Amino acid sequence: MTLTACDALAPPLPPEVVPVVTVDKGWPVVPEDAVFGQVSAVDLDAAGNVYVLHRASREWQKPFPADPIAEPTVFVFAPDGTLIKRWGAGRFVMPHGLSIDPEGKVWITDAGLEQVFRFSPEGEEELVIGERGVSGADGRHFGRPADVAFLGAGTQLRVLVADGYVNTRIAEFSREGRFIRQWGEFRIAHAVAADARRLYVADRENSQIQIFDHQGRLVRKLAMRGGNHPYAVRPLPDGRLVVLEGRDAQDRTRAILRLYGTNGLLERSLDAGLPGTNMSLGHDLAIAPDGYAYVTDVKAGRVVRFAIPPISDKP
Repeated sequence: MTLTACDALAPPLPPEVVPVVTVDKGWPVVPEDAVFGQVSAVDLDAAGNVYVLHRASREWQKPFPADPIAEPTVFVFAPDGTLIKRWGAGRFVMPHGLSIDPEGKVWITDAGLEQVFRFSPEGEEELVIGERGVSGADGRHFGRPADVAFLGAGTQLRVLVADGYVNTRIAEFSREGRFIRQWGEFRIAHAVAADARRLYVADRENSQIQIFDHQGRLVRKLAMRGGNHPYAVRPLPDGRLVVLEGRDAQDRTRAILRLYGTNGLLERSLDAGLPGTNMSLGHDLAIAPDGYAYVTDVKAGRVVRFAIPPISDKP
């Protein structure tokens, strides 16, 4: 199709108007002495404690700094929002993703260090995958790893790394860091998730979710509404998907949740951001068994909690 001069000069479409969610005010409780910066990731343990990864006094910038962030970067909140512990000071350069495996171990990706870490819940380092500060696309290196998900449990646990900003793959490892294989082709594999049947990858710059079986075979692709960019994806127990969009097709930042049915059709959209455009950037998402959603807002430096309204309430 040939664009006319009028087409080329046409103003951008206005931002989509989406119902705004009501977040839990006062959740979480961040102490006044805490340095709480760009919030990049969130996950929950079996007890309902909420692990939040943030960058404290550092902001995403390239080239990445070489020195680690001095302040604690992992905050752990009780279900009521009380801060119960914090750790991670002096460990990370550009922390990005945080995921908790079935044994309660905490896995963190660092896009600056080019490494994936496994910690105890108390923050004791147990495993490091990748060579510090060295990029690559083999079984011992990453290209700005973004996120981690898991298949199986115990000695059969498989660790899936969304790798990432430079590489275009999912890299699969054993629980002890042994490289197994790699698969997929993406334009920024920003997030990965799994359930009993499928694997889900937020193919961010291709504006889609790619869905695979557990052997890494592509099942289908779910295109985002209007060419928007997905930053996180989580399956629900009933087979539906929750997707967090951080940018629309015109690169305006938002924090929009989309709920997709098992048939792939959009059922509901929710706005979890601050009022206005370019005020928020939804970056990661966690869903608790009780139906609460936790969304990290990297631009506003916050994590919010809210109940996902039932579909029957949809206007």
